[in-house]
This record gives sequence, C-alpha cells and structure tokens, in this order.
Amino acid sequence: MSALAFDQIRPTVHRVIAATPVFDLHTHLYAVPFGDLLLWGPDELITYHYLIAETLRVSDVSYEAFWAMDKKRQAAHIWQKLFIERAPVSEAARGVITVLGRLGADLNARRIENLRDFYASFKTEDFVNRVFDLANVHTVVMTNDALDPVEREIWNRGVKPDPRFKAVLRIDPVLLGWPKVSDRLKAMGYGASSELGAESLKEIRRFLAEWIEKMNALYVAVSLPPTWRYPDDSPTTRVIREAVIPVTRERNLPFAMMIGVTRQVNPLLRMAGDSLGKSDIASLERVLAEHPRNKFMATMLSRENQHELAVTARKFRNLMVFGCWWFVNNPSLIEEITRMRMELLGPSFIPQHSDARILDQIIYKWDHSRRIIAKVMKDKFADIAAAGWPVSRDEIDRTAHDYLGGNFERFLASVPA
Repeated sequence: MSALAFDQIRPTVHRVIAATPVFDLHTHLYAVPFGDLLLWGPDELITYHYLIAETLRVSDVSYEAFWAMDKKRQAAHIWQKLFIERAPVSEAARGVITVLGRLGADLNARRIENLRDFYASFKTEDFVNRVFDLANVHTVVMTNDALDPVEREIWNRGVKPDPRFKAVLRIDPVLLGWPKVSDRLKAMGYGASSELGAESLKEIRRFLAEWIEKMNALYVAVSLPPTWRYPDDSPTTRVIREAVIPVTRERNLPFAMMIGVTRQVNPLLRMAGDSLGKSDIASLERVLAEHPRNKFMATMLSRENQHELAVTARKFRNLMVFGCWWFVNNPSLIEEITRMRMELLGPSFIPQHSDARILDQIIYKWDHSRRIIAKVMKDKFADIAAAGWPVSRDEIDRTAHDYLGGNFERFLASVPA
C-alpha cells in the first residue's frame, strides 16, 4: 500500500468522490409503479416548496391568488420572479439551474416554454435512468405512509418497485396524532381506540409489523417537533416505548428521528409554511441510553443542535448521525457541519442525504454536496499527511465509500451488543 505524493492527495479525493456511487438514504421520491406520486419535470421542479416560499416573499400576488393558479401558472410566476426579475443565487434556485444544465437544456433564452419543450422528449422510465446516471446514485430510499389512502392502495395491489427504490415506514401520525389517528387505524382494520390502552398498543405493534413486512422497509422514521420530550406522560412516549422500540428491536431495524420541525408557522404558505426550533438533545440521549439494544438514526433541523448531536454520537454506539436536513441543507452550513462532524466522529457518520421530493433534484443535491464533502475530505487528508501519515489511495476509496453509502449499509446490517 504505497503512499500518495502530497500534491496528489487533493486531486485523488476529488476524483474518488465524483466516481463513488451514492446510496441516498432519505428522499421523498417514488418509483414509476407509484404513478402520479413520482414527481418530475420543469413545472414540478420550479414549484418546489422552497421556491414557493422564496417567491411569495417578493411576489405582487396574494397567497390566495397564487394557490388559485394551476401548476403551470405557478411555475411561470416563480420563474418570472426568481429567474427573470432576480438572479437565481439562492441555493434552491441555483439547484434548478444545475439540474437544467446537467440535463443539457439551453438556458440562453430564459423562457420556461423552452424548458417544457425540452422535457417533452423524455419518457418517464428513460428519465429515471438518466437522472440516476447523472447523479451517480445507485439507490434511493423513499418515504412511505401507510395511512395515506392513495399510497396504501398501491401497496395493497402488490406493487413491485424498481429495486433502486427502497421503502421506509413513516409513522408521524401514529406517534403524534392521538387520539384522532385511532379512527384512521380502525378504518384499516386495526382495533385501536382513543384511550391508547394495552389493546391499542398491541394493534399498533401489529400495524408496524405488517407494514414493515409489506413494504420490506429498511427503517421506521418520524419527524418530531422541537417541543418533543422523552420520557413524559404523552401518547408519543408510550407509542415509542411500547410499540416502536419492541418492533424495531425484534426486526433489527433502525428508528430514524428527524428532530426540530415546527409545523405551519405560516399556514398561508401550505407545505412551505413549516419552520424550525432548537430541540432538547437530552431527550434523544435518554432514548439512546434506555434502549441500548436498539439502533437509532438522527438528524436535527436547527444549526444550534449540530454540535451537541455530534457529541452525543460519540457517547452512543447505537446512534448513526445522518445528513444536513432541510434548512441546514445549504452549502455554507453543510461545509461547517460536515467539517465539525469529521473532526469529532472521523469516518463514522453519514454526511448527507438528498431529501429530494422531485426526481430531478437528486442531480443538484448530490452535485453540490459532493463538492463540499470532497473539499472537507481534501483538507483532512492533507492535514494528516502534513502530520506525517502516509495517505494511500485505498484509504481515500474506503472513506468515500463509507460516507456515500457504506456506513448506512453497515449500520443496517449491524446487531447492537
């Protein structure tokens, strides 16, 4: 195993990160058999909720008038406000430009009609293949909601997803929606009642087990508010302790907690109206300490939580920290967070996931993130080389593979001691 010359370390890291395929562990994408749930194309791309919020800050139309528009008119309005009247320098707007450029669209005319004509030549299946190739992504993990009647019907028909699309069972309403969610579970044939007694918890366990099996889910996931506390006397604590923990332990699946979202601070923005808040890291620590034989994944939404989350990961081997989620998915923060995590956790975390809702987005999400991950890796390998460590190509290959998917796959296969 020969050492690289110092001046070869940075270009080698750059080439290796660019060439390493990604296992994207958290998206909101769907495979082709899910029909209209799979979103792609210029109007979907331009009406992404990040861009809606950005547009309505500067728009001369009311919220109500914007929502009264059909999707094509909304896209045209966003294009005019963010790409014609203003330079598209925000990360979400720049992402659209990256996608269009990598796909080969001509941006010189700056006309949305030209973009629609460009996309018209793609068939859905061919477009999926092209996007996966351009993004250099080999697998994406969906977000799947068994309580959604449209998606549930597709699963109940025995859908056979593209093997590149893996499932996750998302359970936000089951943890956070009592007592109202009991009616939805009863409608699905589960004997849950609003009191959340022993029989209801037994039925929740049955719901989790059956839908994990039906979906072949890789993990169970929830998005939690900054007000979440554990333990307390809430239904959320009971469902975690008496349903989620035993079911995921029995199947050796991670329970992924995405912590810090404050829903609907501005309901007039609809999906774009969510915000964030600093969360209580002690609640996460208590979950980890109380259940050492369970596996957990965590990401947090507030910048102020990132350092303590990395420190918590140093203390609990059953925790895998992943990604720069939502409002911290901006280049300056991705670099800061990735650098800090690398300094505290070495190669034992997952730097990024795309969180993509529109298929096209995985092109820009991974183009932009790869550059930042490579930049930090270059600096860190150069640092250890300068300190006297002989850096090899094998070490760089291994580290890149671990960051872009290997750590996730290894964590899925691991069994807590």
